This record gives sequence, C-alpha cells and structure tokens, in this order.
Amino acid sequence: MSNMVFLKDKRREKQMKYERSMLKEVSVKELKKGIHIHFATFFHYGLLSKWSIEEGCADFAIESFLLGAKYSKFGFRGESMTCVQNRSGKEEKRLTADFYDYIISWGCPNESVICHESLYIASECFMQHWWKEGFLRGQKRYKLRLH
Repeated sequence: MSNMVFLKDKRREKQMKYERSMLKEVSVKELKKGIHIHFATFFHYGLLSKWSIEEGCADFAIESFLLGAKYSKFGFRGESMTCVQNRSGKEEKRLTADFYDYIISWGCPNESVICHESLYIASECFMQHWWKEGFLRGQKRYKLRLH
C-alpha cells in the first residue's frame, strides 16, 4: 500500500512540475488579449464588466491551456488535434460549462436568452482557443524534448 501512495505522490509531483513548466509559456498580456478578443462585444455593450470577470477568465484559460498541454502527448505520437480533442472532450465540456456558469453568475445573469446563447458560444470559443494553445505548445515541448 505504501508503494502505491509513493507512486501516486511521484506522479502528482511530476505533473505539477510539467504544469509549472507549461505555465511559463503563457503571459498575462496574452491572457488579457484573449479575454478582450472573445468578449469585447459584451464589454462594449455593457453586458459584461471586464473588471469583474477578468481574473476568473484567466483562471479558466489556464485550466484549459493545461488540459490541452496534458493531451499534447497524443498529438506528438501522431494523433490529429481533432482526435485528441475528442479524447479530452468530456473534461473540456465540463470545464466550458463551469466557465459559462461563472460568466453568467458574475456577468449578465438577468440578460436575455439570446445574450446567454451568445455568451455560451463565446465561452466555448475562448476555452477551445486556450485548449489548442496548450496542445500546440505542449506538442512543441515534446518535439524539443522539454517535457
């Protein structure tokens, strides 16, 4: 039993080390730019407050980025990005749903159904963008043998 605990700790330690190295690939400026690109329309029309959601958006972007990076090993082994994204689909969908719930609760809870649908699409695109960034940068690290 103690060997299993030790092995679990080692795996977790290795995963944290990999995540820390991957996080060096993302800048705060890049995160803010991504938030602006995906949600500028909502900010412009006052449907979302940039200041109230920016930090949470960055947190979710990082989670999605790390998820893509985690699955990048399959891309390095020859699977297409689409196949790999399908492989991580359940986790990605859960993360996107959590992000959308966050946006609705902190952003525009009383807006119209059309606004909510548009926000969901923007949220999904935002999360997919960061998943792909993590995947591509993770794949690059595998190619350079930096994993």
